[in-house]
Amino acid sequence: MRLFNIITFVLIAGLLSACTRDFSETNTDENNPTNVTPDLLLSGVIRNMMNRQVNTAWGIGNIVVQHHAKIQFVNEDRYLWGEQNSVWDDVYDNYRNLQNIFAAVGTDETNPYYGVSLILKSWMFAQATDAYGDIPYSEAGKAKLEGLYQPVYDKQEDIYTGILADLEKANKVLATGGSTINLDGDILYGGGASSIIHWRKLANSLRIRYLLRMSKRKDVSAAMEAIVSDRINNPVFENNSDNAELKYQSAAPNQWPLYGSRVGSIDEFRVSKTLSDRLTALGDPRLKVFGRPTQKSVAAGTPVIAGIPNGLSDVDALAYNGGVQGVSRIGYTFACLVCNDQGQAAPDPAAARGLLMTYSELEFSLAEATEMGLITNETAETYYTNGVVANFDYWKAVVPSVYGIDVSMPAGYLTQAGVVYSGDKSERLAKIALQKWIAYYFNGLEAWFDWRRTGMPEIVPGPSNLNDGRVPVRFIYPLKEQSLNGVNRTAAVERQGADNLNTKPWLIK
Repeated sequence: MRLFNIITFVLIAGLLSACTRDFSETNTDENNPTNVTPDLLLSGVIRNMMNRQVNTAWGIGNIVVQHHAKIQFVNEDRYLWGEQNSVWDDVYDNYRNLQNIFAAVGTDETNPYYGVSLILKSWMFAQATDAYGDIPYSEAGKAKLEGLYQPVYDKQEDIYTGILADLEKANKVLATGGSTINLDGDILYGGGASSIIHWRKLANSLRIRYLLRMSKRKDVSAAMEAIVSDRINNPVFENNSDNAELKYQSAAPNQWPLYGSRVGSIDEFRVSKTLSDRLTALGDPRLKVFGRPTQKSVAAGTPVIAGIPNGLSDVDALAYNGGVQGVSRIGYTFACLVCNDQGQAAPDPAAARGLLMTYSELEFSLAEATEMGLITNETAETYYTNGVVANFDYWKAVVPSVYGIDVSMPAGYLTQAGVVYSGDKSERLAKIALQKWIAYYFNGLEAWFDWRRTGMPEIVPGPSNLNDGRVPVRFIYPLKEQSLNGVNRTAAVERQGADNLNTKPWLIK
C-alpha cells in the first residue's frame, strides 16, 4: 500500500510539473518558421527575379528582337504568343517578400534593406509595366495587411513617376543610412559596407534607363542632367565591376538556369540570321560567343556561323539551309549539360550570368541622351566608345578560356564604316542603337523595350508571322485577371486600348 502511494505521488508530481511547461514552445515547428529575416528574403527575391530574367530572355526576349530564331515549335517566332504570364506572376509573387522586408524594417529608413528593397521594387515594377502597360501598382501587395484583393490598375505614367521617385529616394537613404551595416543575403553585390556604393550606382543608372525610356513623352533633360553633373551625390556605373549581374555557381541548385535543360529544348532555339548577318558584316568576334559554327560547315572543313531567318513556318524552318545541320546552335556559354559538340569542352554551369543592368548599357544610353541634347557634360562619341569597349571586355571575362574563343576587339573595329562614330545625327543614333542591341544579349526583355522606343535597329517580321506583319509591342493581360480583378482590368483596357499585342502603352504612343 505504501509503495502504491509513493508511485501515485510521483505520477501526480510529474503531471503538475508538466502543466507548468510552455506549450507554445512544444507546439512550435522550428522547421516551418512564420517569420523570415530580411537577408533570407532578399536573397530569394534576387535569385528568383534574376532567373526569371534569364528564362524570359530565352523564351521570348531573344526571339522578338531577333538574337535567336526557332527551327521547330515556332509560335513565338511567328508572334502567336497568347498569354505570357511569367513577368506578371514573378513580379507580384516576389513583391510579397519585398513587402515582408519593408514590414520588418518598419520606419527605419536608415536600414540598408529599405533602400535596396526600393531599388528592386522599382526594377520589378518597371519590368511589369513595360511588358503590359497599366498595371496594379499603388495598391499592389496590400491584400495581407489591408484586405485589398482587387487593386486598381495605375496609369503607366504614374507608375514611372513612382519608380523614379523611389530610385531617387533609395540613393539618398543608402548614402546617409550607415554604410557599415552588413547586407547579408546580398547575392548581387556581395553585401557588407562596400556593397552600398554599388547599390547606389545601380539606383542612379536605372534612373537614366527609365528617364530615357520616357523621353518620348516628357522632357527629362533636367532630371538627367542633375544626375550626370553631380556624380558625387548621384554615382552611376563606372566600369564592368559595377554591373548588376547574378554570378552562378558550379554546383546545383545555383547553376545557370538553362544548364539542366533537355538538349531538344535547347536545340529548337538557334542563332537568328539577323544577328549573324549583322555581326559578320562587322567582323565582330562576339558572334563566336553567341553561336557555334554549323555542323555542316565544320564537317566540310570551312566552319561558319550561319543563322536562320525569324518567323518561318515549321516546315520551312526545319528545311532551311538543308536542315538543322546547316543552322548554328547557340553559343557554348549559354548551353546545357548535354549540349556540347564533339571535341568541345563541356559547358560550364557557372559561365553565363543573369543580367539586370550593365555598364555598357548605361554608356550607350548616355551617348543617345547626349546626341539628343538631353545632357551636355561629355561627348556622345566618348560614351559610345566606352560602351563598345566595355561589352567586348565583359565577354572576354565571361567566356571560359577552355572554350578557345578569342573575343578581343579586332584592330580597326572602331574605325570601320559600320561602327565609327560619324555621319549625320540619324546615322549616329543608328550606330548607338545597333551596339546597344548587341550588348543587350540575354538581358531579359530590355532589348525589346528599347527597340519599341527607337525602332532601331530594324526588326522585320518573318514571312509566316501571324500578327499582320507587325512586331508585338506588349503582352496581353493574364486571362485570370478577368475573374480575379475584372472591374479594374476592364477600366485599364478602356483607358489604354484593346488588350492585344499591338496596343501601344503610354510610353511609346
